[in-house]
Amino acid sequence: MHPKNISIADYNYPLPEDRIAQYPVAQRDKSKLLISNLGEISESVFENIADYLPNDSLIVYNNTKVIRARMQFRKPTGAKIEIFILEPLAPTVEIQNSFSVTAQCEWKCLVGNAKKWKEGELELQMQYNGEQFTIFASKGENIGNSFHINFRWEPVHLTFSDVLIATGSIPLPPYMKRDTEQEDVERYQTIYAKHQGSVAAPTAGLHFTDYVENSLLEKNIKNNYVSLHVGAGTFKPVSSEKIEGHEMHTEQVVIKKQLVEDLLKYSDRKIIAVGTTTTRSLESIYWYGVKLLQDMSASFHIKQWDPYDNEFAKYVNVERSLKAVIEYMNANNIDELHGDTQIIIAPSYKFKIIDILITNFHQPKSTLLLLVSAFYGEKWRDSYKYALDNNFRFLSYGDSCLFFKS
Repeated sequence: MHPKNISIADYNYPLPEDRIAQYPVAQRDKSKLLISNLGEISESVFENIADYLPNDSLIVYNNTKVIRARMQFRKPTGAKIEIFILEPLAPTVEIQNSFSVTAQCEWKCLVGNAKKWKEGELELQMQYNGEQFTIFASKGENIGNSFHINFRWEPVHLTFSDVLIATGSIPLPPYMKRDTEQEDVERYQTIYAKHQGSVAAPTAGLHFTDYVENSLLEKNIKNNYVSLHVGAGTFKPVSSEKIEGHEMHTEQVVIKKQLVEDLLKYSDRKIIAVGTTTTRSLESIYWYGVKLLQDMSASFHIKQWDPYDNEFAKYVNVERSLKAVIEYMNANNIDELHGDTQIIIAPSYKFKIIDILITNFHQPKSTLLLLVSAFYGEKWRDSYKYALDNNFRFLSYGDSCLFFKS
């Protein structure tokens, strides 16, 4: 069945409010770990995950960094206006480069209490590194439920990253019914987060500690990274009856040549993806290789239905695809690819790159749950039932699953 015809109602399950973790466990790697392999279910603690992973494999993380995307302004009347930054528009649309911009920039944003902000410039004064500065925001074009917002600030030598550190707060998911607290600044961030750009954490990585990473190295498990910058669309519910009516969000991704070379080197061994964002990134690399084999000038943009509609892919194995990507990078003398992916991974999808998935428990009727079902099959229901029956914690600050491809 083409995934367009999937009914999202078939991917529902009862999730009591009290099973949604509102806070992280005291120590990252003390979260519970559910292991699901060929229908067999067991449990452990995350610090022991190396015991369940094969020697001489490759593990890939998403090293994006959550930004302080929520900014609070007040009008002279006292009305509170919240600006939630989504994606850069000017002077650059490259998310990783947008935080080094000085003086001014323009972003696509959500605006809370927008009806109270008819016109005029908002102003906010703050201290940063002992220096007084002022940021101004003016509202531009309204597109759908978002606005183009122009920011400018003084002194102009400060970067937009400085501005967000001083004025912004970490955005927690909407199902966490509380305000951001100081603890979240550290805990809603992976220990290997490097490149700013996400408005939500790649939560499968929140369980990793130095101890866990060292235990993986002892088994000769090599690591590498993608950078997929998680957008607010990750929380977008599937509101249509059939998946065909759901438009996947597009997210920027950066892939280094060394990663592609490692994927090729380990193609006859096991490749472990930490999280759904890493999974979507790795599988998108294969589909980009397929595009390049059809047109060596193709841009790195993977559309939602590409994996299901590209007939040429039946003639392209993983090795041929990855070699095409490396050949393209060598020919263009680049060490990293900048692109975006809208890929939806749903039942009937044939995985090309990954063999093992580390992920959290996901919301009912979500595209993330569709991905888990595509990877592990219908037995995901048994795993989720076990987790509910055995006091596992769900969603972003919840516990972890280890799935082996069915």
